[in-house]
Amino acid sequence: MKKLLLGSALTLAAATAAVAEPVEYTLDNTHTQIVFHYNHLGFSTGFGMFSGFDGTIMFDAEDPAASSVEVAFPASSLLTGIDVRTKHFLTGDFFGADENDNVSFTSTSIEVTGEDTGLITGDLTINGVTNEVVLDAKLNQLGEHPMEGKQWAGFDATTTVLRSDYDMGMFAPYVGDEVEIEISIEAMQAE
Repeated sequence: MKKLLLGSALTLAAATAAVAEPVEYTLDNTHTQIVFHYNHLGFSTGFGMFSGFDGTIMFDAEDPAASSVEVAFPASSLLTGIDVRTKHFLTGDFFGADENDNVSFTSTSIEVTGEDTGLITGDLTINGVTNEVVLDAKLNQLGEHPMEGKQWAGFDATTTVLRSDYDMGMFAPYVGDEVEIEISIEAMQAE
């Protein structure tokens, strides 16, 4: 009887582990950046960056396709390094931060493409306009943070969008309509 109870308990424990829930991670806003770049008249590459924002990742290490991500931040947190350019980018010609300051991304599905890679499809909202985008993502590392002493995750991702899809097409095609986006984030397991 003891062997039957022990066997049943082990089977139940194994079944419970197999249906583990995703674990919540919150972005470490001191190590999370979004950098974008675009062609400027064929002469140079222009850059901009967003940093220091919050978001949540529900990460399922056993079944990454069951994970999700949600991020939102104000367009007015934009950095270009040139005040005049930043101010212009925040006007109705581009980000429209006066009326629609919120930029957000909410995943809708994840396709696992390798041991540590995946395609994250989701809704990107900029300037009050929402379009579907696909992030080509990579899990850089998952483990205990050596200084914080708790679970940490790091991801990189890339995507390309058209400015004109978000009513931000001023000066296109002379200033490139295509914008390449690079994302690097760290996230800590929520308490």
